[in-house]
Amino acid sequence: MSSLASILLLTAACGALSALIAGGFMLLSSARRNALLPPLVSFATGALLGAALLALLPHALESGAGAHGIGIALAGGIIAFFVLEKMVLWRHCHVDHCEAHGPQDHHRDRASATLILWGDAFHNILDGVLIAAAFLTNPHLGIVTTVAVFAHEIPQEVGDLAILLNGGMSRSRALLLNIAVSLSSMAGAVIAWFLLAQALEWLPYALAIAAASFLYVAVADLIPGLHRRVDARTSLQQVALIALGVLVTGLTHEFAH
Repeated sequence: MSSLASILLLTAACGALSALIAGGFMLLSSARRNALLPPLVSFATGALLGAALLALLPHALESGAGAHGIGIALAGGIIAFFVLEKMVLWRHCHVDHCEAHGPQDHHRDRASATLILWGDAFHNILDGVLIAAAFLTNPHLGIVTTVAVFAHEIPQEVGDLAILLNGGMSRSRALLLNIAVSLSSMAGAVIAWFLLAQALEWLPYALAIAAASFLYVAVADLIPGLHRRVDARTSLQQVALIALGVLVTGLTHEFAH
């Protein structure tokens, strides 16, 4: 199997499986979903941190690129993802008090459903770029990156499906659209293949940007949500699951070699 075929297989499997598992979650009762999602988010946080700090950044630094340049790429990536998220939030809520937008506003719910599809498509294209960049550096690194993307995609896909259903879509239509959008990662993989394969000297910086993406999602998006519950039992569970996520991605990287 060619490298491009392997990359496309990884991105397609990652996107489709995460969307299907999220669809399975939506079949559960609301209480059951609420019970399962927090542990899943904790594990995803650890998987992202592990992939960024134990796999992507070490490979970027070992490639021969200067640590200073890698640091600039990492910082630039974090700033870029902050700006992208800010733009999505601004587009979604372009008045001062967006908390006032209640669930009764049907037109706004439908607009939110449309926006989440476009936003998720763009996000998945970036995921495809990250997987391809990692795979071009080292196939084993590509596998680790795919595992980390897969781990954090599931809770995101569950949230996306909830928004689509709230926007008035049927379960079947929401699931099919979510799967189709998830497969947009293949487009990102193809773009990265033809651009990065011709410019291998840029791969270490692409890996640094991939690490920036994982770190930003973990630290800016997932961890603040975990802090909403501060009781001792939940906090210990969160720490254990984050550590498990780091351990799984670390072991995946080691065994892949």
